Amino acid sequence: MKKLFSIMAVAAIVFVGTLNANAATAQTMPISSQALVTAATVSIIQDEAAPAAETEKGFHQELKERFVEGGPGFMGIVLLCLILGLAIAIERIIFLNLSTTNTQKLAQDVEDALNSGGIEAAKEVCRNTKGPVASIYYQGLDRAHEGIDIAEKAVVAYGGVQMGQLEKNVSWISLFIALAPMLGFMGTVIGMIIAFDKIQAAGDMNPSLVAGGIKVALLTTVFGLIVAIILQIFYNYIIAKIDSIVNSMEDASITLIDMLFDYKTKNKI
Repeated sequence: MKKLFSIMAVAAIVFVGTLNANAATAQTMPISSQALVTAATVSIIQDEAAPAAETEKGFHQELKERFVEGGPGFMGIVLLCLILGLAIAIERIIFLNLSTTNTQKLAQDVEDALNSGGIEAAKEVCRNTKGPVASIYYQGLDRAHEGIDIAEKAVVAYGGVQMGQLEKNVSWISLFIALAPMLGFMGTVIGMIIAFDKIQAAGDMNPSLVAGGIKVALLTTVFGLIVAIILQIFYNYIIAKIDSIVNSMEDASITLIDMLFDYKTKNKI
């Protein structure tokens, strides 16, 4: 009888232990399943985000890829036109800004020096001042002793020289403005010819066969137009700056002749 009770007690303990183990397993199963679902969701999101990150490219990266797709031949020449045009434009802008002077202040200083110290004092003021207007003043004052007419002719002649220096190398910018789109159009025409050659060789009008050639042909035109637009902006600024300086030179020349006439009248020279 005691053995029977002992066996039943052992069986009961084993049964209760089994129930507890099953309950613990049942409680841990949802947590493990939730963790697996979360990990799978994160993996899917990462997989979806990876192509999106690859498709989002910067402007410079996209521009570089398009440039490479256009081919090194015509695209390289178009890029060379942009580099040379920008170099000349920047040099002209710096030169024109350095050539710009306050003509009203210069005219007043020259007039004061002329009335106080004569021709040599006025010439010294011009020597110490940079710019084409000061150079024109100096040439007119240097010929003042020969007469008003001779001084006026010297001012007009030297004004033409200064204008030529202001417009130096500007024609090259206009050349690159015209050359860049023409090179782009030439690349487009050549690309279309290559595309039609592929159609003729294949004997079938397959869009995928000619799409690449047409794409490359159009890229050369786009880059040529972009270069022309950029250089045109700089060219217009340079022309406007030159016109402003030339107008200042013309006004200063008239003012100088009037100053010399008044000076000779007062001193009866």
